[in-house]
Amino acid sequence: MSTRQHKQPLSQEPGASSRSSGAGLRVIRGEGQRRPDEPLTSRDAVARVLMAAGADLLLRRISPDRAAEIERQVDRALDLFDRVDANPLLLPVLRRHLDALEALMRETRERRSARRGG
Repeated sequence: MSTRQHKQPLSQEPGASSRSSGAGLRVIRGEGQRRPDEPLTSRDAVARVLMAAGADLLLRRISPDRAAEIERQVDRALDLFDRVDANPLLLPVLRRHLDALEALMRETRERRSARRGG
């Protein structure tokens, strides 16, 4: 890293090129409330599990091993959704897998809250 990089300003002036080009983050107002746990009944809900696990891993709320297990189960669930589209007889297999993923996430949340002390 060159010393020139350290002399650059950390932020640009309001209205600079990054804002005018649409780059940046969008703020979503959530009033600090945690989203209630949703049933895993769709691909989108399963994908949100993976995103939450990724955030928990980055924030060191869960271990890399637990994150890897969640990722493995999410991949399997998404694969089963595709297979059910082609063969609806596999729906009970998908349902059992989604139930197991919900149980893993429930256990993960319980462990996470126990580590925080509440």
